[in-house]
Amino acid sequence: MRLVKRQFRGTTEKVEDKQEQQPNEQEKPEEPKKVELFETYYAQAEEKMKSMTLEEKIGQMFLARYPETDANEEIKTLNPGGYILFGRDFESESKASIVNKLNKNQSNSKIPLILGVDEEGGTVVRVSAYKAFRSSKFQSPQTLWKQGQLGLILKDSTEKSNLLKSIKLNMNLTPVADVPTSSSDFIYARSYGRGAEKTATYVAELVKTMNNDGMISTLKHFPGYGNNVDTHTGVAIDKRPYSTFENSDFLPFKSGIEAGAPTILVSHNVVECMDKDHPASLSENVHKILREDLGFSGIIMTDDLAMDAVKTYVENGEAAVQAVLAGNDMIISSDFKTQKEEVLKAVNSGKISKDIVDTAVRRILAWKFAYKIMN
Repeated sequence: MRLVKRQFRGTTEKVEDKQEQQPNEQEKPEEPKKVELFETYYAQAEEKMKSMTLEEKIGQMFLARYPETDANEEIKTLNPGGYILFGRDFESESKASIVNKLNKNQSNSKIPLILGVDEEGGTVVRVSAYKAFRSSKFQSPQTLWKQGQLGLILKDSTEKSNLLKSIKLNMNLTPVADVPTSSSDFIYARSYGRGAEKTATYVAELVKTMNNDGMISTLKHFPGYGNNVDTHTGVAIDKRPYSTFENSDFLPFKSGIEAGAPTILVSHNVVECMDKDHPASLSENVHKILREDLGFSGIIMTDDLAMDAVKTYVENGEAAVQAVLAGNDMIISSDFKTQKEEVLKAVNSGKISKDIVDTAVRRILAWKFAYKIMN
């Protein structure tokens, strides 16, 4: 291709002689830029961040375990992004008392809190385990399937969301997107137990239903539990080939992402085909696969860093630091104060860049705007 001169409004301008351009030199049309899940709210998030201190930003990156003592002082001083509540937090409460408590927590927080719970049904029921909140426990997805298939599962999901919203919770850490290989697997009782493709269908419909019901959903446990052991009590080493994940475990996560899932929780399994040296929750490569190969642009969070499966792989108590460097936006933590200080120290020393923090916090605040937790 050569350049020729032409006159334009009294000036000489060099332009390409397109007549000499060969057909194989024609430029391909640019692919449209992919819009991130919460991108519409980034400007609002960035405006809010202008008035936030570094300490406040780092606080947003933690979904802390709800404290046994009064949470309000912790909220005022440590500024958590939110709390995850467990059975102990409902055991001695009524609907009225928990509403009063959580409303007070929100009023003491500079930035509205994510308030989440694991209310899967079946073996994991933090709220409906107590008759003060529901006359009977929510049933497992597999039981619901036998009784009324997908229609009953979705109806049950709406009932869960309505109950949780009525007591001021805004996130349910469900659906379980894992695909077990047999009924003897640890995760089987919590799964849909219907194989990868049907699980993918259920997950997509549940995400849509929860979004319509105004409840934050969380796909778990990426990249897929399969037949692994319980990471609460030990290390799980996954030796399956990558093709198994591509053809099975990833399918429910892909369908959930396409349906608009806002958050994904990453397990502590050591998946050797992705990273033999780190649990998935602390693996940069696992997070790269989730972001780039599966195209997820929402909130990535760890499973609780207090689990035994993490301790073997972490030195100097820097689990939270490694989690941030791996690519997590949010950390579920039973040791919030200590781990927040570790992250703050790492940022001040330059080990974690402020850009990493700002990227995560922008996404977190935009997420809160998207679900009307912030106005």
